[in-house]
Amino acid sequence: MTKTFSWLPPLALCLLALPASISVAPVQAQVPGFCHAPPGEAKAKLKLLRAAIAGDDAAQRAYDQQVAEDARELQQCRSRNWPRNQAIWLRLHECDLEPGVLDTLLDRIVSRGYNQVYVEVFYNGRVLLPSANNPTTWASEIRNPKYANRDLLAEAIKKGRARGLKVYAWLFSLNYGHQYAQRPDRQSAMARNGYGKTSLTLNDHTDANITLDGDFDNAFVDPYSSQARQDYARMLQAVLQRRPDGVLFDYIRYPRQKGAASVSSKLNDLWIFGNAAQQALINRATNQKGRTVIQRYLQQGRISAGELKSIDAQYPQEKAALWQGRNIPTSKLPPIDVRARRLNWDLWLLSVAHAYQGIVDYLSIFATTSMRQGIPAGAAFFPDANRRIGKGYDSRMQPWHRFPKNIEWHSMSYGTCGDTSCIVQQVQAVLKRATGAQVKPVIAGQWGRAFRSRPSLEAQMAAIRRVAPQITTVSHFDFSWQDPQFANARRSCRVTLLPGEDTRQFSIAP
Repeated sequence: MTKTFSWLPPLALCLLALPASISVAPVQAQVPGFCHAPPGEAKAKLKLLRAAIAGDDAAQRAYDQQVAEDARELQQCRSRNWPRNQAIWLRLHECDLEPGVLDTLLDRIVSRGYNQVYVEVFYNGRVLLPSANNPTTWASEIRNPKYANRDLLAEAIKKGRARGLKVYAWLFSLNYGHQYAQRPDRQSAMARNGYGKTSLTLNDHTDANITLDGDFDNAFVDPYSSQARQDYARMLQAVLQRRPDGVLFDYIRYPRQKGAASVSSKLNDLWIFGNAAQQALINRATNQKGRTVIQRYLQQGRISAGELKSIDAQYPQEKAALWQGRNIPTSKLPPIDVRARRLNWDLWLLSVAHAYQGIVDYLSIFATTSMRQGIPAGAAFFPDANRRIGKGYDSRMQPWHRFPKNIEWHSMSYGTCGDTSCIVQQVQAVLKRATGAQVKPVIAGQWGRAFRSRPSLEAQMAAIRRVAPQITTVSHFDFSWQDPQFANARRSCRVTLLPGEDTRQFSIAP
C-alpha cells in the first residue's frame, strides 16, 4: 500500500496504556509540515511489530516492508522541504535491548519527520559499548549480564539506517566523569586551576533545563594531558569501529561557574595548572628570559618591576622575554615599571590564549581521527561561551570561533527571552563568524506548544528559516522532551510490547 506523509503531528503515536494512577501529559497540538506521519499509520505499524515479536513471520515481513516504505517516503519528503535534515538528540538505555523497544523508539523518531539521530555514546563516565567488548577506561552503560555481548550502538546504527536515519555518535569530550577523576593513576590528567582545585569541587552550572536527567557529573580533564588523550583515543577508535554516520563532540570547553566565578578575570581562574598544561605553556617561550618569566608568572600571578630588573641582569644577552606570537621590540626599551605593566598584561593574554588553544588542539586531534576514517566530525557549543566580559572571559572559555572550519558547527541556540528573537540572534552571531563552516543550529523545545520558556519547535524553526534559509540541518534537544512518558518508561525498564506480562509495566498499545 502506497502512502504519503500528510503533514500531521505525531498525535497519539504509539500511545502508552498507563495505569490509572499515572498522569498523562496533554497531547501536543497538531503541527502542519515537517514531514510528520499520520498517527493511524503508526498504530498499524506497531500492531505489525507486536505480532512479529510474538512469532508471526508474515507480520515480520509486512513490518519490514513498511519500515522500508516509510524510509523512502521520509527521504522524499525531506528532499522537498526545509530543512533538508531534521535531527534529534537521543540517549539510549539498557532496556532498549528488550524485544521491540528500540524498533518502536526509532519508528517514533521517523514518524516525527527526523532523518538524523544523534545517539549519546559517551557521557557521565560511561560508554555505550558491550561490557564483554569494552577496551576503554570507562564502564559500559549496559551492565546487565544477560546483555554482555549485545552492542546497542551497533544495533541502533543498523536499525536506524534501515529506517532512512543517519546515526551519529554523540560524545562528551573534556568531561570524563566522576569515576575517572577518582582514580589515583589519573590525577595528573585532571584540569586544575590556580588554587589547585579540580572541577569536582564545583557544579557545572549549565542551564539545568537543557540537560538530560539532571546530569551534573562533571570531571574535566586537562586538554594538554597525554594520558587523557590516550584514554580518549582508545574509546573513540572503539566507537568508530561501529561506523556511525558522524561523530559529534560535546563539552569542548571548561566548566561553567556561577556568580562572580562565571567570569575568568585572573590567572588563578584559568584551568591551566595541570602538569601538562603548565609545561606546554612554559614551552611556548622562545628564549630563556621568556621561559623564566612564564614560570614565575605561573607561580606568583604577576612579575614586579624589581623582579623584571633581576631577570634582565640574569640574561643580559636577551633584550626581552619572548614567546610564540611576541615580537622583539625594535626601539629602545621603555622604563622598567612601564615594561613590567606591559609584561603582566601580555602574560595574561598569553595564558588566556593557551587555555583556548588547549580546547582547539584537543578537538582538532579527535575530529581529524574521525575524518581520516571517512566519518564526518562536528562540535556542539554555546554561542555565548566565548565572550569577553570586561577584562575577563566567560568561564567556559569555549573558543568556537577558532574551531576547524572543515567540521560541522552545532551551535546550541537555547536562548530564552519570551520569543524567538534571542534564538535568531545566536544563530546569526555564529553564521557571521563561520565563513566556510557548516552551521547546524541546535534548538530545544516541543512540537505544538511553548515549553520551559521556549517557543514551539516549529516557531523557532520558522524564525531561523526567515533569516538563514541557507541552513540545511536543524536538530532538536532532545527526544525525552518530546516523549517524556516513553523516555521515563525506557529508563526504568517498564516497557513491554508483549501481551500477558506484568501489568505494573507500561504497555505500548497497538
